[in-house]
Amino acid sequence: MKILIDMNLSPRWQKFLTEAGLQAAHWSELGEGDASDLDIMAYAQEHDYVVLTHDLDFAAILAATHGKKPSVVQIRAEQLAPDLIGSHIVSALRQLAVELDYGALVTVEPKRTRMRVLPLREQSS
Repeated sequence: MKILIDMNLSPRWQKFLTEAGLQAAHWSELGEGDASDLDIMAYAQEHDYVVLTHDLDFAAILAATHGKKPSVVQIRAEQLAPDLIGSHIVSALRQLAVELDYGALVTVEPKRTRMRVLPLREQSS
């Protein structure tokens, strides 16, 4: 699994994930700093990356487009430093590797992780 770290997360995430044995690249090394979320999503899909972000727009894009890829892992926490929530992120990435390879939206919070298989569909009442 290859992780594309969004611009809204520190480049320190790349070192943290790499040291955990994962392949990771920060967007600042791959594309323009002012690239749109759609551009980042397209790049991730084309190059088979999972997007790691703190931005809810990626989930909205998946919902609007009914996209099957790329998978997105969104961090929903106030503290975004890898040394504070990184082990939880690595654990989620490893536990949900099959789902992320297939296509999933994963939300990681300090005390729980949620996953939805892509494409996103409206929830039945």
